[in-house]
Amino acid sequence: MLKFLKSPAARIVTALLILQTAFLYSAVRPEFIPPSRPLEGMPTTLGTWKLVQSGVIEQEVLDVLKADDILNRVYCNSATGDCKTSGQTAFLFVAGFRSQRTGKAPHSPKNCLPGSGWVPLSSGELTIDVGREAPITVNRYVVASGSERDMVLYWYQSRDRAVADEYKAKFWVMRDAIRLNRTDTALVRVIVPIGKKDEAQAEATASEFVKSFYSTLLEYLPS
Repeated sequence: MLKFLKSPAARIVTALLILQTAFLYSAVRPEFIPPSRPLEGMPTTLGTWKLVQSGVIEQEVLDVLKADDILNRVYCNSATGDCKTSGQTAFLFVAGFRSQRTGKAPHSPKNCLPGSGWVPLSSGELTIDVGREAPITVNRYVVASGSERDMVLYWYQSRDRAVADEYKAKFWVMRDAIRLNRTDTALVRVIVPIGKKDEAQAEATASEFVKSFYSTLLEYLPS
């Protein structure tokens, strides 16, 4: 027994118990809900990318998401051609959550996409230089539905911290709850149709789109 208590496993269990106790204690205090600007205020022009359509989300989907704020838009890169015919297209979806203590939390695209008929073909992570102090790492998925293929990038954004891994995102939420008494976060998802392009081209397009809006998006999320 004493030998186990000195083992690395015991230290990990102890740390998790301490973290859980601190989290439960923090849940007793009234949570700090930081102010934020409505996502709909995001610019319709982001560099060479221009808004071409605002998506409509059905009420039953909103009821499942339970997000406090949502942005659902389609942008086109006017630098690559006429947006009505040949311009590069990117779909931007952001779901903001001011608190996760009431059971509301982002739904992972890993679960949502297969549920809507899209089959994952490949997955991994992608690092993007967004022009700030450090690059961000996001999830990279290629999904298919019939003959259609899409490049999907997504991550969880809390203040200036971008996290790809779902479990790490939950860890940081617990840490923020303990240290800062807040649990706000946002799910950010970008979809670029692959079409006749290869995956490398679609990935480059998606990355360029992320670079165009990342810093601006942070202005609309709690700091």
